[in-house]
Amino acid sequence: MSLEIIGAESIGVRSLCCQVTLPHRRIVIDPGVSLGYLRYGLLPHPLQVAVGRRIRKKILQALDNATDVVFSHYHGDHVPLVDANPYQLSVQALPSCFCKLRCWSKSDNDLSSNMSKRFCDLAELLGVNMIVAEGRSEGPLSFSQAVPHGAPDSKMGTLMMTRVEMDNQVFVHASDIQLLDDTTVGKVIDWQPDIVLAAGPPLYLDRLSKAERSRAWNNALRLAQSVGIVILDHHLMRNRKGAIWLDELSAAVGKKVFCAADFMGRPRRLLEAERVQLYEDMPVPEGWHDDYTKGQVNPDEYLADMKL
Repeated sequence: MSLEIIGAESIGVRSLCCQVTLPHRRIVIDPGVSLGYLRYGLLPHPLQVAVGRRIRKKILQALDNATDVVFSHYHGDHVPLVDANPYQLSVQALPSCFCKLRCWSKSDNDLSSNMSKRFCDLAELLGVNMIVAEGRSEGPLSFSQAVPHGAPDSKMGTLMMTRVEMDNQVFVHASDIQLLDDTTVGKVIDWQPDIVLAAGPPLYLDRLSKAERSRAWNNALRLAQSVGIVILDHHLMRNRKGAIWLDELSAAVGKKVFCAADFMGRPRRLLEAERVQLYEDMPVPEGWHDDYTKGQVNPDEYLADMKL
């Protein structure tokens, strides 16, 4: 079994997309990517746009060679979208083979009207190949029942976790659990994984209470003490506090707890956290985003000094 993390905040985009390769299966989990549309009152910096385009291309390449695709939930940074903005993955860009993939999907229970529409859009595209998978197992794949997206009372709905097993090695994609529900973290540990990829707590949100921050820390300790390799990213790495928190966690448990970039052997690129600084270091011409939408500018020129 091999694991490639394709998109995550420490790699420069909003995503938690990965590919798990088995001898006879190639499983892409949460093939979505996004950039915060407005942050600090600023549209994505062209460097973010360029990195986002590269990650979208990698996701499409993975889907072109996949046998299975998994949707943990229907937020715009986890699935392709019919109504994608210029910084998300559009359904129209998907390879023709996408409609033939085995799709393992969270159910349409507990969805807002917007999320329900996204479920229906993908169900229409995939037809009988889209299987509601909550609580199911098939070959090396097992799926959880619905668990909270973050805290149980967060009003963010629910998601589905994925377990992949091959040759006595177990990988768990725990998606946007954010370590804010003790029971959910217990379920992950009960699955006896060797590797876990999950969203850490959204420390960048002022509304995250002191009690929630403490709960996330204690659950991170539980997880890291129970699992060989723990990778925490996504919401956690949307500001610099998350990177510091992760390093403090490593020190507390006496072993490395990874972000996605660390695990993939790449430098941390917290571009969402650095948007204001990017605008100061690399000023953006007026009207650039309109020109990009029209295909009149190429953001790749901003990549010259960045190793990807």
